[in-house]
Order: sequence, then structure tokens, then C-alpha cells
Amino acid sequence: MLDFPVPVTAYLLNFMIDQRSLAYLLVNKDGYLSGWGGKLSVYGLTNLQEGKKVGQQVFFLEGLLPLDDFPLFLPCIKTEYSICADVHIFSSQEGDWVLLLDATWDEIHVGMIQQQVNSSRLL
Repeated sequence: MLDFPVPVTAYLLNFMIDQRSLAYLLVNKDGYLSGWGGKLSVYGLTNLQEGKKVGQQVFFLEGLLPLDDFPLFLPCIKTEYSICADVHIFSSQEGDWVLLLDATWDEIHVGMIQQQVNSSRLL
């Protein structure tokens, strides 16, 4: 693992929490939600219930868990509330972790590029 100075990692962590609305879920290997935190309300994830199947509470995770020990990255996933999120899923001894990072800026930027390409094709 790379060795970074504490100020560098602290800056990156604060940036992710503040600017990318970091949120997380912990799902046990049976698919039940066992923990959560961060800025979940940004993604419309409220009223989560511990011990309930995660796929019944977070629709875009249905069928993805349990993870087969290989990390999974899903860019620009739309939540039920039309918020675009980068979703990172990885395993640990506690279970499968699901990280959500706001990808709204990326979605807007890619949309603008696609619009420019489409417009240039019309010329």
C-alpha cells in the first residue's frame, strides 16, 4: 500500500465527504443491511432498517450482493430519486461495503459532451 502523508489523506477524505457526498452501507453475506452512515439522504435513502434485505430497501442493489470477493465499480447509477452516484462495492470480513459518491457533475459534463457530438453530426 502506498504511504501518503496524513494531511494528504485527510484532505482527500474531507473532499469525498463534503464535495462528493460520501455515504456507505454495510450488508452481511446473507444480504441483510447491518450498518450505514454518511450522507445517505442525498441519495434519497432514508428510513433504512437494520436486519432487512438490502435489495428491498435500495433497488439498484437487488441481485448484486453478496459480492464474489471482487470489487465492483458502477459509474453514474441513477437512484430512485434521479440522483447520479458512483457506486463502489467491496468485501471485508464484516460483509459487503457499498460506497456512494455523488456523480452529478460527471453526469452533466458527459451530457454536455454528448450534446456537442450530436450537434456536430447534424452539421
